[in-house]
Amino acid sequence: MAEGMKAQVSALLRGIDRYNPENLGTLERYVELQCRDNTYDLEASLAVLKLYQFNPMYFQTLVTAQILLKALTNLPHTDFILCKCLIDAPRLSEEPINKVMMLHGLLETCCFKEFWQLVQDNPDLIGGITGFEDNIRKFICHVISITYQTIQRDILTEMLGGISDLQVKNWILKYGWKDSNTGFISVANQEESVKTKNITEKITFDSVCGIMAIR
Repeated sequence: MAEGMKAQVSALLRGIDRYNPENLGTLERYVELQCRDNTYDLEASLAVLKLYQFNPMYFQTLVTAQILLKALTNLPHTDFILCKCLIDAPRLSEEPINKVMMLHGLLETCCFKEFWQLVQDNPDLIGGITGFEDNIRKFICHVISITYQTIQRDILTEMLGGISDLQVKNWILKYGWKDSNTGFISVANQEESVKTKNITEKITFDSVCGIMAIR
């Protein structure tokens, strides 16, 4: 249903109607559909937040939290920051928006164990966001891929939220990592990904003669 509604919303956002608060109901339903169907439309989310900014009497805390949670699922892209900039500062301390802000802070600082603990302590926060946990695991695996050469399997399991051995194996296969069966996972040889770059500096006599003359 979200995909079917995308064309309608896209047409709405191309005209002057994107600033019409009467369209908030349609846009808010679209946000809910994205959460339910595991789809994502940043432009629509930004349009909702901009309408809230222009019309604070229509502000919906829950919808805003949903938008921020969906933005989290698109890390490492900067969608979350774009959304946050359209929210008035006092609103960021409201429940459950403040909890989402905490989740973002933990992900940005790679405190993955604490992130999953906060999620576990607040199950209702992500209850309506289909695929949230796996989308976050994609981000965590991205971080691991660019950071580690090898990682202990139990640490990997913890970083992915204490999932089962079978689930860990599936993520290992998905990213092409190698399980050595010694408790360590071979992620990548980071030295092989380092690319050298030759820098050639051209300094002519005319460009330095002025400096020499001062001396």
